[in-house]
Amino acid sequence: MSHPQMIKTPAGERMVILPLKEYEQLREAAEDFADGLAYDKARQRLAAGEDELVPARFGERILNGENPIRVWREYRGLSVKELAGRANISAAYLSQLESGSRQGSLTTMKALTAALGLDLDDLI
Repeated sequence: MSHPQMIKTPAGERMVILPLKEYEQLREAAEDFADGLAYDKARQRLAAGEDELVPARFGERILNGENPIRVWREYRGLSVKELAGRANISAAYLSQLESGSRQGSLTTMKALTAALGLDLDDLI
């Protein structure tokens, strides 16, 4: 690593000039450090039960446009009748939500998230 050159701006701010390759190495190291912090935070959330690991096939279904209510219900191993009962809605209404033929009210969506152990963001 070479010696960086220090300059002073007209406003009195001290600046450092260094070779581009060294700047890129520093930037990469900073990104790696930030990734490590994010990883540690994710592990802490998992250990505290604030987050969960979900098999990729379920995430892919949601990313491919499948209804998140259905995907999460199936991931949790619940029937339509079981989830509807837990959310205090009819099974027919839940089926309509899952098929996309009806939109759920905020109250209904909150009931479903509570029944599925999710955050509202997971269903919207």
